[in-house]
Amino acid sequence: MKKTVQFLVVLMLCMRSYAVEESLIIAESFPKELSQFGFFIDKSAQVPHEDVIPYELISTLFSDYSYKQRWVYVPKDKKAEYKENWVFDFPIGSALIKTFYYPIDERNPELGKNLLETRLLLRKKSGWEAVSYAWNEEQTEAYKKVAGKTINVAWTDFMGEEKEVRYRVPNVNQCKECHAANDKITPIGPKARNINKDFKFDDGEFNQLAYWMDRQIIDDYPLELISPVDWTDENQDINDRVRSYLDVNCGHCHSPTGNANSTGLYLHLNETRETHLGIYKKPVATGRGSGGFKYSIVPGKPEESILLHRMASMDPGVMMPESGRALTHEEAVEMVKEWILLMKD
Repeated sequence: MKKTVQFLVVLMLCMRSYAVEESLIIAESFPKELSQFGFFIDKSAQVPHEDVIPYELISTLFSDYSYKQRWVYVPKDKKAEYKENWVFDFPIGSALIKTFYYPIDERNPELGKNLLETRLLLRKKSGWEAVSYAWNEEQTEAYKKVAGKTINVAWTDFMGEEKEVRYRVPNVNQCKECHAANDKITPIGPKARNINKDFKFDDGEFNQLAYWMDRQIIDDYPLELISPVDWTDENQDINDRVRSYLDVNCGHCHSPTGNANSTGLYLHLNETRETHLGIYKKPVATGRGSGGFKYSIVPGKPEESILLHRMASMDPGVMMPESGRALTHEEAVEMVKEWILLMKD
C-alpha cells in the first residue's frame, strides 16, 4: 500500500512539473525521440500526461491483429469544432497519438505488451502532418522512422497458438495513402459518431463525447447521432456490422473525397445508393485485381464478388487495402461472405 501511494505521489508531481511541448507539435521538423513531446509521464507504461486524453473508436481499423491505444491533445483554452459526418476540426497545436502493440499473451494481459510504434498526427499551421516512431527492443524509447521499418513480431493468441507477422511501420508516403481527403492529410478516426461510446477513464466511466465537452476540448456535438456499431458484436444486425467494418477500414479511401474517389465504389457509412455500395457495380480499372469477376458485389454469390476476393487475397497486386496489412482478416472475410450470401437478388 505504501509503495502504491508513493508511486501515485510521484506521478502527480511529474504531471505538475512537465508539460506537453507544444512548440514541437507546430515545429517545421520532427524531433528524433517520441519522449521529447512530453505526451507521456511514463512512456514505457504508456501513462499519459494529464492533458493527454485517452479515447477509443466504436469499430477499429484492422492492422494485422495488432492492438491500439489512442490519445488526443488539444492546447489549453482552445477547442475542436464539430463537423457533421467528418472528424472534429482540431485547432493548431493539437495532436492525435496512436500506439500499436501486441500483448505477449492474449490470454493474460498482465504479462505485458510489445510496443511496436506510435503514430502521430500533428496539427501544424500549414495543416496536418504525420510521423511514426518505432519502439526499441528495450521498450524504453521510440525513434522517428521517416522511411518506415519492418518488425518481426510474435505473440500468443486467445487459443494458445503462437502467431508471427512481419509488421510494417509505414513511411510518410504510406501514411498519406489512408490519411488523405481532397489531397490533404487528415485524421480519419475521431468523428463524433465514431467515439459516441462509454469509456473507463481514470476518474470514472463516461460517454467520450460528454467527457470531451467536460474537459473543454470540443465545442459541441449533436445529441442524436447515427453511429457505427462494434462489428465484432454478433448480437448486432449483420448489415450494421459489415457497414461499420467497411466504413472504418475502407470508407476513408472509398468516398467522394478519398484517394479512391474515382472508382465510384463508396463504402463510407452514409452511402445509401446500391450501385455505389458495389451491388452489381462494374469495376473502373482494377486490372487483374478483379480476379476475372464482373461486379464488386453479386448478391447471394460471394465467390463471384470482387470486394470479397480482394479482402481475402494476399497478392500485392490484388489485395485491399493495398498496404497496411500482411495478414488476411479471416473473421471479417467470413462476416462479409455471410452478408453477401444473405443478400437478395
